[in-house]
Amino acid sequence: MKEKILITGGAGFIGSHLCEYLVHQGYRVVAIDDLSTGRLENIQHLRPLPSFQFVRETITNSQVLDRLASEADIIIHLAAAVGVKLIVEDPVHTIRTNIIGTEEVLNTANRYGCKVLIASTSEVYGKGVRVPFTEEDDRLMGSTSHSRWAYAASKAVDEFLGLAYHRQFGLPVVIMRFFNTVGPRQTGQYGMVVPRFVRQALKGEPLQVYGDGQQSRCFADVSDVIWAVARLAEHPKAVGEVFNIGATQEVSILDLAQRIIGLAGSASQVQFVPYEQAYAPGFEDMRRRVPSLEKINRLIGYNPKCSLDDILNRVIAYEQQRI
Repeated sequence: MKEKILITGGAGFIGSHLCEYLVHQGYRVVAIDDLSTGRLENIQHLRPLPSFQFVRETITNSQVLDRLASEADIIIHLAAAVGVKLIVEDPVHTIRTNIIGTEEVLNTANRYGCKVLIASTSEVYGKGVRVPFTEEDDRLMGSTSHSRWAYAASKAVDEFLGLAYHRQFGLPVVIMRFFNTVGPRQTGQYGMVVPRFVRQALKGEPLQVYGDGQQSRCFADVSDVIWAVARLAEHPKAVGEVFNIGATQEVSILDLAQRIIGLAGSASQVQFVPYEQAYAPGFEDMRRRVPSLEKINRLIGYNPKCSLDDILNRVIAYEQQRI
C-alpha cells in the first residue's frame, strides 16, 4: 500500500489540486485546513472517498497535528498566509502563521520521523537582479519598515528552520520555492493577478494594472506544479535540498492584461493604478521574477507542459462556469 500523506492547507488552491492528484495516484491523503483562505468546495468531491480525510483545524493546534502526524509518512506543508494584499494589510498574521506554523509542523514531524516538504516562495529572492534566479543565489531584502517584505522574511526563516532540522536531527526535509502558480480554484481575493484580471475581463470591467505594468512574471500551471511536488516527495535525493518550481515563459503584467482581454473576447480596457493606491505608501515590487529550473529538471525531469495561453484559457473557462 502507498504511503499516507498529510497536507497542511489542503483545502487551498494548490493544496486541493495536490490532494486530488495524490488520491488518484493511490495515496491515502489527509488534508488539514482552518478554511481561513482555503474553501470547502475545493475538496468537496473528494470527501466521500475512503482514501481521503479532511480535518478542519489550524496547524497550531498541537494535539490535532500530533495525532495526524503520528499516522503519516509524509507531510506536505502548504498552509501559509499568502497574497500580497493580505501580507500588506495583516503583517502580524503573516509572520505568526508562517513561522509558528512551520515550527509546529517540523517539531511534530521530528517526533515521528515524517518526511517534510515545505512550500516556500520566489519572494525569498527579494530584490535580486540576477536573472534567472538559482537556488544558491544571494538574497536582497527591502527595509523592515515596509511590511511587504514580511512574507519573504518569514518564508526565509521557514527554509532555515527546515534545513536546520535536517542538519541537526536528520529529519528528511525538502524546500520547494513556488513561483507564480495559476489555475482553476485560485481566488483573486488576496491580490492574485490572473484570477483578478479574468474576473474583471468577464464582467467587462477595467483590468487594474498596478504601477506601469512593465513588471514581469512567469506563470506555471498548477497541474505542472503538483506533478513536481509529488515527484519530489518520492525522490530520496531531494532531501536536504532547495528547488525552484515554476515556469520560464516571461510576460509583463500589461501584456498579461491585454492577452486576457483578447482570449476572453472582452471589451474591457486597461486601467493603471499607482502602487500606493493599490497597497500602501512606499510599496516596493520586484521588476522581474524568473526561475532557473535546471536543478529540478536534472533530478526529476521537470519541464512545464502548459503554455501561458493554455493556462489562461483554463482559468477563463473555470470562471465562466462560476458566473
